[in-house]
Amino acid sequence: MRDERERRDLKFEIPKPSDFASSGTGTAADGGASPLRTVVRLTRPAFRASLASLARITFHVSRTSWAVVGLAVMLGLCTLCGSESAAMDIAILQSSDIAAYREAIAGLKATGPLGATYTEYNAQGDLELGKKLARKLRASNASLVIAVGLKAALAAKVEIVDVPIVYMMILDPLKHQLTAANMTGTLLDVPVDRQLKIMRTFLPTLHRLGALYDPAKTSSQVNHAVQQATISDFQLKGLPVESDKDVPPQLRTLLSDVEAFWLMPDSTVLTNESIRFILESALAHQIPVIGFSPEFTRLGALLSISVNYVDVGRETGLLAKRILDGERLLPLNPMPIARLKITVNLKTAKFLGITFPKELTSLIDETY
Repeated sequence: MRDERERRDLKFEIPKPSDFASSGTGTAADGGASPLRTVVRLTRPAFRASLASLARITFHVSRTSWAVVGLAVMLGLCTLCGSESAAMDIAILQSSDIAAYREAIAGLKATGPLGATYTEYNAQGDLELGKKLARKLRASNASLVIAVGLKAALAAKVEIVDVPIVYMMILDPLKHQLTAANMTGTLLDVPVDRQLKIMRTFLPTLHRLGALYDPAKTSSQVNHAVQQATISDFQLKGLPVESDKDVPPQLRTLLSDVEAFWLMPDSTVLTNESIRFILESALAHQIPVIGFSPEFTRLGALLSISVNYVDVGRETGLLAKRILDGERLLPLNPMPIARLKITVNLKTAKFLGITFPKELTSLIDETY
């Protein structure tokens, strides 16, 4: 403040009319240097003398003139701020246009960098179209690319190598080798250890868990879950299925030897036809089912542990902000979502004779 008081000059910047033009060098669009400004300097004695003259109503510059000068200064500042925001362009490449992706994108924009400009591209479920759009993004002025869904992330990884890529809404991204020096993201699935801790909290007397899985798709995940289960005092038994035809006989075998059935993301095990069969068969054996989506809870699973799509977007937005704020080392592993969503089917609980203590109700986000 003392240095400011000791300055001999007061400086006002008045933008030229050409500063507001859309063409020429140094615009926000091309990220060039700021346009030249016309600078008006008033020495401090002259400024004081001007104020004194104004008090005696002998100053020759009218109040209106000063207002115009002030307005010009404000417009110049607004132009500078607008240029700075517009220079931060975030491209959003989504695999397709579905409700879940739209929710995540809304969360992203709520926590992403202030003043950023978002441009959205839709691959329409087509990987080749996604690659074409990614090449377009590579040639653009995007400061960062958000890849929403697996096909968008795969396309971005192949085509974009010199712009940061942040992915979201992908189950098990490391399985799909979404690793690169310029790539990171957030998890859609809930870490196994957190799921098991929640199961232990809601089902304190159960110990034997069962799961079906396709060895070609989820063998490593199940092996990891078997190891983690012992930490939470569970024994996990997994039976393999190689096609949807193997589901009924393997399910019958499993339900005769477990106390709860754990649904895992596996496209061989879980189809539109098999989901209801699994839920109905488990209930017939008085076996609770633990799922990974509120939809399973609605259909009859006792409990599901998942993430809210808006929260996925919000966490991704915070990660994007860190990167654009200058964080150079991207996280090697995808970032887990801090807040989980727990849903409970009270009708199923009543049918199975399971009651939850009142202290657990605060943990439940939604009931059916």
